[in-house]
Amino acid sequence: MSASDRVVVVLGGAGTVGSGIVKSLLERGFRVAVVSRDGARLEKLRSFVPAPARDRLHTLVGDVGSEEGAEATKGALLKSAGKKSVGKVTDVVSSLGFSWWQGGPPHTQTLQELHWVLETLLLSTFTSWKAFFPLVKENPSGSYTFITGGAGERLLMPGTGFLTLGAAGALAFCRVVREEYPDVPCKLNEVKIDMGVATPERLRPGYVSHLEVGEAVASLVEKGSVSHAVLCASSPADLKTLTLEGKI
Repeated sequence: MSASDRVVVVLGGAGTVGSGIVKSLLERGFRVAVVSRDGARLEKLRSFVPAPARDRLHTLVGDVGSEEGAEATKGALLKSAGKKSVGKVTDVVSSLGFSWWQGGPPHTQTLQELHWVLETLLLSTFTSWKAFFPLVKENPSGSYTFITGGAGERLLMPGTGFLTLGAAGALAFCRVVREEYPDVPCKLNEVKIDMGVATPERLRPGYVSHLEVGEAVASLVEKGSVSHAVLCASSPADLKTLTLEGKI
């Protein structure tokens, strides 16, 4: 199946990591659908991607952070697909959450704050997966890719404990999905970025460009070389290998 026949839903595609993925997918010829609660961020994304590719970018305002919202968003997307403005969904990339949280030590935080972190990093990953995974799981040419990070495996620095809790939950959920569904035909993978990710103008030591991450993830989706794998990128060289080979 050629890239032009594939439709990739990028959950979180208007964020820093997601926008790099969207741009790279479009440059490879895919059609891409992006969902965000913020219409202004979708407009910013549209101006960011190359002008010749904008007719293959479909944006949709929606909230996948609840079961009802995720199902409503999926319904709206499928309705558009029925009108041929999007097409049949073949792939999903889940790049949800936020890049940083440093609210202080746990004893200074409220239960409400912990709920918010878990909803953003873990629960939205679950509700969106529950809605969109059925669209691709029986397609041997399709894929579902989770984007995670290394924060779930260690405390990055004092005051980031809730970030670690939420990120650890997301890592555990990705593992559960891989092990609960060992035989699904679609490619089911996790890309764990063990570095900071930023736009080129905000790069600093220990960070990589969201464009490099985007190229690596787009290559993984395009090549479909592995399934049920955790692809750990701890250096720009790892991302380059993933870009060239579709695996690490």
